[in-house]
Amino acid sequence: MRKGFIALGLVVAVALGGAALWFFDGATTASSKETAPQSNLVDFSHWAVILVAGDYRAHSGAPSKVFDNARHDLAQAFAKIGFKPADMVQFSVDYDDATQHTGVPEIATAMQSVASRANDGCLIYFTSHGTPTGMLIGDAILSPAQMRDMVGSSCGTRPTVIVMSACYSGLFVAPLEGPNRIIMTAARPDRTSFGCGELDHYTFFDDCFLRAMPMAGDFPGLGHLVQQCVAEREQQMKATPPSEPQLSVGPGVIFTLRWRDMPVGNQPT
Repeated sequence: MRKGFIALGLVVAVALGGAALWFFDGATTASSKETAPQSNLVDFSHWAVILVAGDYRAHSGAPSKVFDNARHDLAQAFAKIGFKPADMVQFSVDYDDATQHTGVPEIATAMQSVASRANDGCLIYFTSHGTPTGMLIGDAILSPAQMRDMVGSSCGTRPTVIVMSACYSGLFVAPLEGPNRIIMTAARPDRTSFGCGELDHYTFFDDCFLRAMPMAGDFPGLGHLVQQCVAEREQQMKATPPSEPQLSVGPGVIFTLRWRDMPVGNQPT
């Protein structure tokens, strides 16, 4: 009889111990679920990406790869932060198997096509020469109104990042601004930008953009880093008047389009 009581006591103790372990494990799991931080990072894998090198010449008219160099390296940099190469369309005047021919109708058609299948957002980067009325795209001048219509019909109200790298590119800010958009330009509307000579590898703005990407964690932060970098570069090179790159962040962009929780490093040099 005594042995029976002992055995029964052991069974009860084991059962109570198991119940306690289950209770505390459940409480810990529930607590960890409640306190687990929510990621603010954005999945860019279903975004449409358009990259355009608008010309093949330096400001002198001599042949130059300055715009194509940026277009090529930007594609790699964007892929590293989550944009899918299959949803990137690249344009070059010296087009090859990896690019399409730079022309306004071709870009508009491709933008519609890629945005119809990758419909979470749009990333658009144009780099070329600029004029007081627009940007050189192949043999044509792309006006701010044309760009507004092209982006509006393709990307609509989706979150959109638009970068226009050219002299006078601030012209594009007002027509392209929207609550869902982040706009960056290489210069204000009445200023030239720098670095498009035949011996330059990138323009000042494109170089700063690529240098700042590994140090930024989101697009607004990247825009500020690029502005600082360009200002310092122009001061070092005594390039005047300053180009004053523009940054516009729409009030409806409730997230900051983050790709990294914590920015790394300091200001690009």
